[in-house]
Amino acid sequence: MIRDISIVIPIYNERDNIIQLIKEIRKVLEKKINYEIIIVDDGSDDNTSEILNKIKKNITILTHKKNYGQSIGLQTGIMAAHNKHIVTLDGDGQNDPRDIPKLIKAFDVKVDFMMVIGNRVNRVDSVAKKVASRLAFKIRKLLLKDTTPDTGCAIKLFRKKDFQQLPFFNHIHRFLPFLFSTFGGRIISIPVNHRSRNTGISKYSNFQRFLVGITDLYGV
Repeated sequence: MIRDISIVIPIYNERDNIIQLIKEIRKVLEKKINYEIIIVDDGSDDNTSEILNKIKKNITILTHKKNYGQSIGLQTGIMAAHNKHIVTLDGDGQNDPRDIPKLIKAFDVKVDFMMVIGNRVNRVDSVAKKVASRLAFKIRKLLLKDTTPDTGCAIKLFRKKDFQQLPFFNHIHRFLPFLFSTFGGRIISIPVNHRSRNTGISKYSNFQRFLVGITDLYGV
């Protein structure tokens, strides 16, 4: 049974979402499991840093001087984690912290190289984003034989030491299930809640995702 987790949340200009997300995490996990929250401010140019400094009690805040992207933000947070089990979340509030206990319950500590990843069965994204995601799934399945239904879901649970053994590259977060399975790991997908953004906008367009996805697919 997992007793300690490090929750890693990379953010970029999420000043209006991050406070509520932290409150929800605390409400869900307090007195149920030992946890730490690591926020990686990936070069935000709004006043996210000022907001975080007001609530920094029992939270580790790491700051990039410029925006490096989600994967490098994850790497920074994971390397700083004190616990051996990592939970990752997006900072926009679309992932539901109430799903964290479900991930923990599904994780088998006896299995080496294991990952539990969410499957957003009822996505609240735009039609265009859903179509793009489905197309990406078909391409990955064809070229990589990757059958994970929702590799883009940010809520995941895995061991820090397993992540450290993977060959790191930018945008690795899109291919973590495939890389884990390539290393002989076990991937479990579980249904999770997906919520609409309260405020702010997505940091990527479908075209941007397509361009980096093609390049990274070739690299993988």
